[in-house]
Amino acid sequence: MVRSGLVGKLPKRAMRHGLLICSLALASCTGSGMEVMSVSAANGQLAQGYQIGAGDRLRVTIFDEPELTGEFTVGEEGHLALPLIESIDASGLSPAQLGDAIAQSYLAGGYVLSPRVSVEVLEYRPFYILGEVNQPGEYEYGDRLTLEQAVAKAGGFTARADRGSVILLRQDWGTARRVQLDNTPLEIAPGDTITVREAFF
Repeated sequence: MVRSGLVGKLPKRAMRHGLLICSLALASCTGSGMEVMSVSAANGQLAQGYQIGAGDRLRVTIFDEPELTGEFTVGEEGHLALPLIESIDASGLSPAQLGDAIAQSYLAGGYVLSPRVSVEVLEYRPFYILGEVNQPGEYEYGDRLTLEQAVAKAGGFTARADRGSVILLRQDWGTARRVQLDNTPLEIAPGDTITVREAFF
């Protein structure tokens, strides 16, 4: 379900990347000076498993400690605030790694003698699709999402869309890259920003 139908109405967490979105728009016209990668290379970036990031909603279970168990959202800077302990930098960690970090924090603070922690992702951070689609904006992420499904969520390609490549920015990349599309489905990750360029005939 779309949360914002127009690029100009993206929420604050997207707008903090405003300059980057502008640069993506320029890149969508020229594509010059940008690293080019294959679909298989882009998909390979996700092979290590899911990494937590800002905007994820988590269920943190501290076994035998119901007052410490609950649902929490990772903040804008990637920090997770939990009862009693200092915020934990959750960004880039797997759920299992985050569980270990939480256990160590409770143990070090003397709050839980033998902490056993489970972390489950309840709601993934959204992804963004811009450019030549009929309804650009922010969309809820679904497990094992592909580019084809992402474009469908955005109402499909426009008649001007370049279907041979897309500009992709992942939260941990720092810079956007142009992905040359082929018959292999491009996997989309939570937090991805996809820009569909205009085709030049």
